[in-house]
Amino acid sequence: MITDSSGPFYTMKNIIKPIVAITALTIGMSVVAEVRAKSATSSTDSHDPVMAMENGRYYVFCIGMGIDMLSSDDSMKTWHREAAPLNPTPQWVSEYVPAYKGHTWAPDIIYHNGRWHLYYSCSTFGKNISAIGVATNSTLDPRSPDYRWEDMGLVIHSEPGRNNWNAIDPNVVIDEQGQHWLTFGSFWDGIQLVRLSDDMRTPIGEPVTIARRRGRDDKMLRDNAIEAPFLVYKDQWWYLFVSHDYCCRGLKSDYKTVVGRSRDIKGPYLDRDGKAMLESGGTLIAGPDDNFSGIGHCSVYRFGDRWVFAAHAYDRSQNGASKLYLRDIKWLDEWPELVDAVCVE
Repeated sequence: MITDSSGPFYTMKNIIKPIVAITALTIGMSVVAEVRAKSATSSTDSHDPVMAMENGRYYVFCIGMGIDMLSSDDSMKTWHREAAPLNPTPQWVSEYVPAYKGHTWAPDIIYHNGRWHLYYSCSTFGKNISAIGVATNSTLDPRSPDYRWEDMGLVIHSEPGRNNWNAIDPNVVIDEQGQHWLTFGSFWDGIQLVRLSDDMRTPIGEPVTIARRRGRDDKMLRDNAIEAPFLVYKDQWWYLFVSHDYCCRGLKSDYKTVVGRSRDIKGPYLDRDGKAMLESGGTLIAGPDDNFSGIGHCSVYRFGDRWVFAAHAYDRSQNGASKLYLRDIKWLDEWPELVDAVCVE
């Protein structure tokens, strides 16, 4: 892989090459007595969650005012709300997203070159008036004297009439050659991929579409309802996880997670049946079940020999509340499938 391991017990949202000695993210979940057998949620409210671990403490970053941040020091059985990392919220955003008032979307967290990089999205619902920014910190522990988020400003932005893509839902990975890549996107022309400079803050060239809901007849399927990309490298394959259809409607959400893969990070990505993700392909990995609807905006982690799928889902037992959804992954014929829930009693 392909990241810097010089810092404190590091992790990435994107765990690469099992043959490389890396410290992986430990995933657990909060379990209460009434949790149903093989339920895949915690009691923790969450939307678009990403996770990291440092020095035995676990962290969740998700949508909220200045980004919601929670921590757990007991294997994720209980969570403590921390102060928002983006406090005060970045003022530069208003130049690109006038409607931004601090409610910050879809973060991503990655450790590289001695710093945690927290990417975040600022947007206007239903419009591609959007921007992705990044803040950095040497530690995730708010109790440390070294804890201080430094906002580094804009990475990329989109605007109507200028871009046919939407600059939200960032995910940053580092490839086998040590090059940095940003994938992002929601609706419009779908999922985008662009290289980043070595400082991980500047796009190199123009974004290229790597997945969309469009068929060969060039007719858009359901408004090109695709978003929330997440890239994972395993056994010389790049796996692209995305969400299809619509979130944010509680129990009426039909969000689902699909996956395709490619030997090249730039694609083409094909699903298990060989259908291109550029032509609405994608193998279903998580859809609605008896307990949850709208399972999506996923991330995927490796813990030793265990692979874990993390997402949000709308809990039918709590009138559609958005909860943290965790499941084990098994790899069958080099394709991911969800199995039992990850639980820490």
